[in-house]
Amino acid sequence: MRALSLALLATVAATPLASPLAAQSVDRDAVTRIIDEGTNQSEVMPIAQHLTDVIGPRLTNSPGMRQAEEWTQSKFREWGLKNVHKEGFEFGRGWWIVSSSVRMVTPRPIQLTAIPIAWTPGTNGTVTAPVIVAPMSKEADFARYRGQLAGKIVMVTQPDTGSEPDRPAFRRLSQQELADQDFFEAPVNDPDAADRRLKRLDFSLKLDAFLKSEGAVAMATMSSRDGMLLHGSGYLFGRDQTPATPGIEIAAEDYRRLARLARVGQAPTLEVTSNVRFDDSDVQAYNILADIPGTDPKAGYVMAGAHLDSWAAGDGASDNAAGSAVVMEAARILSQMGVRPKRTIRFALWNGEEQGLLGSLAYIEQHIATRAPAATGPTTGLARFYGWTSRWPITKKPGYDQLAAYFNLDNGSGKIRGIYAENNQAAVPIFREWFAPFQAMGAGTVAMRRTSSTDHYFFQSIGLQGFQFIQDPLDYGSRIHHTNADTFDHMKGEDLRQASIIMASFLLNAANADKPLPKPPLPRQPKVTDPYAWPKAED
Repeated sequence: MRALSLALLATVAATPLASPLAAQSVDRDAVTRIIDEGTNQSEVMPIAQHLTDVIGPRLTNSPGMRQAEEWTQSKFREWGLKNVHKEGFEFGRGWWIVSSSVRMVTPRPIQLTAIPIAWTPGTNGTVTAPVIVAPMSKEADFARYRGQLAGKIVMVTQPDTGSEPDRPAFRRLSQQELADQDFFEAPVNDPDAADRRLKRLDFSLKLDAFLKSEGAVAMATMSSRDGMLLHGSGYLFGRDQTPATPGIEIAAEDYRRLARLARVGQAPTLEVTSNVRFDDSDVQAYNILADIPGTDPKAGYVMAGAHLDSWAAGDGASDNAAGSAVVMEAARILSQMGVRPKRTIRFALWNGEEQGLLGSLAYIEQHIATRAPAATGPTTGLARFYGWTSRWPITKKPGYDQLAAYFNLDNGSGKIRGIYAENNQAAVPIFREWFAPFQAMGAGTVAMRRTSSTDHYFFQSIGLQGFQFIQDPLDYGSRIHHTNADTFDHMKGEDLRQASIIMASFLLNAANADKPLPKPPLPRQPKVTDPYAWPKAED
């Protein structure tokens, strides 16, 4: 009992209290109305259920994504938002799975857990062939297997021995874990590291060319997770990049069984059917945008965003129908309340995030800022992602100073626990004030650290106020992220309702604030952090 009391006292002491100034800076009456609308009238779960159960996977430019583009626009219009439209950018081929099957037929029949790899061609019927274990991760590996792959299904991943989880699959962040997020992360400029990443990106094309020249029937990779989880991620979506060799990803347990059998006896024979489709009728991908207009046309706008696209293995629920549903629900809440903010509130559902944050980057280049052209000419996909922040200078567009804040949600379906300040020291006390009404909902951490790998990244990389919320992980990282298990069942209604309420409140606070959120300095080309470092061998 005494230990519990001390723990409670410590928690209370560590909880930031709202000052009178904080109380005046947040419209508590508006917060109360947001909470009422976001709990008693919530539509966030029906939105999420339609995106997942009804529409399903939303791979960029697939039929599912096209359906989601139209449905989300119709909902924004139904709720009374203005300027609802889609904005296109160059992407590549549409692709989807009609049906697939992978069976081991010798030494005994087993139905394997497997999936076609995105944007690889189909098998044009069923192919039957033996496997060969030929791990290849770099071009130098090709020589070892030259002359051995004709008529084979080539297993290109190095088999491992598996792993067992050492922590619960489903978890929420503790107070200590939240506190550990609050640190300053000094930027590191290592141009050689960026070059190394870019050099590795063309290996998939080189591997496919090698397999084709050797007469391989198909390529097989091993899932990166145990538990019969699949991903099927692939990045060769350009019209001139389509592989010649069908690709399949096999569940880790099944893959290791095949490798063991091949190691100790005659290579197993597989029967593979990959029935996939391509669509080149429209190579543009589309972001979806909608506004609640502001009353002051000179005040600019604030923005919330989440990516609407997903991978094809599951239904794209936690990644990222969850974030999309929260952004849409925040739009519905504020529109239903009839708010008339000073600044326009813009809602964005991004496309092509899974292929390199391409949708949010396209928006930035269309409306906000550009960088110097790539020395090698136009790039796309991961090459565009890795290379964009290394090009200087940043050139502002007229819309640069119109954006007053951008808030992103893309860490699964867990409730909001706080926000990353992205090294923006001036924003920290403001966010603490804005979180004051939500302490009882478990949200309040303002962590200084920077984050990346989702759609706020390019905003903050050009000196704009781009922020990502901290969320409870639930089972996102352990078994859901990019897998066939990413379905509606793993989404928690209470969490998504809480996140929608906080998103709506932050947007309204930012839209009505006397001043825009503080901007960091406009980035300039940094000096090399360690000019004395020796190049690594792979350079």
